[in-house]
Amino acid sequence: MSIDDTAGAAGPADNHAGDPADSPFRHEQTARDEAPQFVLPLVVRIEKAAPPTRTDALEAAARAVLVMLADERSTGDGEWARAMREWQDARIRKVVRRARGAEWRKASLLPGITVGGPAPEGVAEVPVAAEGPVFAPYAEVRVFPPVPLDGWPKELAKLQVSGTDLDDPADPPAAGPATPVLWLSPDVAMSAGKAMAQAGHGAQLAWWELSETDRKAWREAGFPLSVRTADPADWRQLISGGLPLVRDAGFTEIAPGSCTVVADHPALRR
Repeated sequence: MSIDDTAGAAGPADNHAGDPADSPFRHEQTARDEAPQFVLPLVVRIEKAAPPTRTDALEAAARAVLVMLADERSTGDGEWARAMREWQDARIRKVVRRARGAEWRKASLLPGITVGGPAPEGVAEVPVAAEGPVFAPYAEVRVFPPVPLDGWPKELAKLQVSGTDLDDPADPPAAGPATPVLWLSPDVAMSAGKAMAQAGHGAQLAWWELSETDRKAWREAGFPLSVRTADPADWRQLISGGLPLVRDAGFTEIAPGSCTVVADHPALRR
């Protein structure tokens, strides 16, 4: 089982999809459903002896989506540009799967980009018993250029996400006021894979909303961001504040139209 996830959106993010009635981030049936459907694969490294924390995995997944969107191979005449355009012309699907050991090494040989979340201060990489020295980073996600729904590379098609969830051993620290935050709904329970896909949707909406100047600044800073669950008392204000809002299409786990993520970038509060 994989997380095959399509988002919907409300608010100003629709302006970046042309006609709002035909947005790739609406859960209603639109003309985009008639186009060939693609998916953005993400693989999270989960070594049995050293799984990442949930929050770090979510942040690495969101950062991986941004790195893929900003990569020169994804734009203009880049080698991934056509696949990226076709993916964004249809529904915006992201699929999160897991890998470890040899599976991870095989997946890493395919064209893509690996993003590793920084380890907290005082936490070292953990050695994992395998064929030769392998070190599990605190969180590591590899993102691949979009592929057709029925055209997955065999190295990725066999990977799974079911049976594994991730936890935070302690509550993550409060996000700084200058840090972009992807606020998760306090009302919607999601598996780690589902939440990773949703965080990726939120990051993508924020990217679409930003000016070229703000995009450049975010990229040059290394895409700092935090993923946090919103306080229930703040959630209603967040979803009505005009910031990019992810609504799930309802293909897996939760009801269609559920508000899952608000993308709160400082440049979008101006």
